[in-house]
Amino acid sequence: MKAEPICDMLVLEPCPKGELAVDPFVPPLNFAMVDHGIYRSGFPSPDNFRFLKTLKLRSILCVILFQVPCFVCRCLCQDPYPDINIEFLQENRITLVKIGIDGSKEATIPENRIREALKVVLDVLNHPLLIHCKRGKHRTGCVVGCLRKLQRWCIASAIDEYNCYAAAKARVSDQKFIAEFDETSMDQFQLHAKKTSFSTPDEALHHPEINREQ
Repeated sequence: MKAEPICDMLVLEPCPKGELAVDPFVPPLNFAMVDHGIYRSGFPSPDNFRFLKTLKLRSILCVILFQVPCFVCRCLCQDPYPDINIEFLQENRITLVKIGIDGSKEATIPENRIREALKVVLDVLNHPLLIHCKRGKHRTGCVVGCLRKLQRWCIASAIDEYNCYAAAKARVSDQKFIAEFDETSMDQFQLHAKKTSFSTPDEALHHPEINREQ
């Protein structure tokens, strides 16, 4: 079954004359609901904070590879997580989880990092949760694609959903990784984790998707 977006844009109505304008609800790039309590997107900017508040997030999972010391996050960062984003997380009591995955085309996707990310996603204590990378395409797409295999989606549907977000920039290496990911490697964790009940593939494919990059 092909994954198709239902809503491709956010329509903003003009403010009536004489009324004070308010900040619009603007979702992050490539934002969508993955399943109950699980969302995906590109890197959130301050313009997205008002929208993110409506999700009542408990956790944000960032799957960007960090490479140089960052004293704000106490981890290795290519670009330190922006101070304004850190402030937003603190103000809203959102836990930031960082699991670095190299986003370059030539990189080998580390299966152990994907498994660690999936453990975070599967634990209902972290929900509502947002998964994000830089643009919400490749790294996020691999995590969600492997999650779909745990949900017993067929490989074709999982890869089709990946392609829906990656579009013309879809990578054969990512598709191959999703197809070959051994979902049984998560069996032991799933036996003991506090997991949420997932929707069926048909239900998950029909969540609205907004603010899609052209």
